Amino acid sequence: MNSVQDILFDDTDDEDILKDIESLPTEDDLPCDDGEPMETARHRDQMNLLIDSLKAFWKDSKKYYTGGNMFLHFDPLNKKKFRGPDFFLVMDTDSRERKSWVVWQEGMRFPDVIVELLSDSTRKYDKTEKKELYARVFKTFEYYVYDPFSQEFEGFRLLGKDYDSILPDNEKKIYSPTAGLYLIVKDNWLRWMTEDGDVVPSPMERCEQEFQRAEQEFRRAEKEKSRAADAEKQLILEKERAERFARKLEELGISPE
Repeated sequence: MNSVQDILFDDTDDEDILKDIESLPTEDDLPCDDGEPMETARHRDQMNLLIDSLKAFWKDSKKYYTGGNMFLHFDPLNKKKFRGPDFFLVMDTDSRERKSWVVWQEGMRFPDVIVELLSDSTRKYDKTEKKELYARVFKTFEYYVYDPFSQEFEGFRLLGKDYDSILPDNEKKIYSPTAGLYLIVKDNWLRWMTEDGDVVPSPMERCEQEFQRAEQEFRRAEKEKSRAADAEKQLILEKERAERFARKLEELGISPE
């Protein structure tokens, strides 16, 4: 049987290559969900936090795709051969919605960053076989593992064919050169953090921050309004006092000049 490389990169002209690629299954033909929930609700929330905060932070300022717990198909000869990273990031690609990530539909693009959320049942596999797959086949430059419960956190960078381990610093953070952001363990959650030291807020946190800013602005405006009212009242009192003084002078027959 021909390998994936034989199918995609054998000695044929461009038209034949296009026909071969067009004949391969697409995301509409391939499974995208096994129906199994994530390990725990905390695993799911952690995945969504990484995805949603990054989307809210970058918005349309970059070309990228980020997803998680979705099938990543990398072998056109076997529909059942796929992986489902808990979080992955691909730079310089369309941000369109996808049912799954199919590498031959994406110009043979594999994730640039992968984060796997550890659990007792997956820890060994995530640190051995899956890690080797991401290094040797995916050639993913950055790979991170994080345990949402114990806060175990470790990073890896591709050095040749294998990963070089990178441990977090004293602040429990590791810099991601691909994202241009830090990954940091903050309040028992793995978060994105800017180079200026600001934790990237989730959409909910962003809404809360906007609400707090609006509330502070409203209170400031109310204080200004109250100060203006007090100043106006004081002006009226000063005017009345001046008028009474003028009348008193007039009664005494004293000219105010």
